[in-house]
Amino acid sequence: MSTEPSVTLVINNDGMGVADPALAHKLVTTFLNMLDLDDRLPGVICLYAGGVKLAVTGSPVLEELQSLADKGVRLIVCTTCLNHFGLLDELQVGVAGGMKDIVEAQWEADKVITL
Repeated sequence: MSTEPSVTLVINNDGMGVADPALAHKLVTTFLNMLDLDDRLPGVICLYAGGVKLAVTGSPVLEELQSLADKGVRLIVCTTCLNHFGLLDELQVGVAGGMKDIVEAQWEADKVITL
């Protein structure tokens, strides 16, 4: 597996797309599974706003995110957002980072993809 450090993914919703929670979770699960099976991986995944809920206890995609992290994808989870939702102690995958870390990851990327 090779990583593509020039690509940063942004997940800013608790799921993927504008859909009911079950469908949004199904879509993001499928997306992350397909990403995990591909030879091309992003260098960074930034999770903020509702997206932080995907990296905490009870998330339906913890396995997928952990597998990506194990392959070298850096997961930055917004500390401000975790605190806002009262979830800082529930973080299960990735590192809690500030907006400076997220901005830096986006500036360093050749391409930023928002789900």
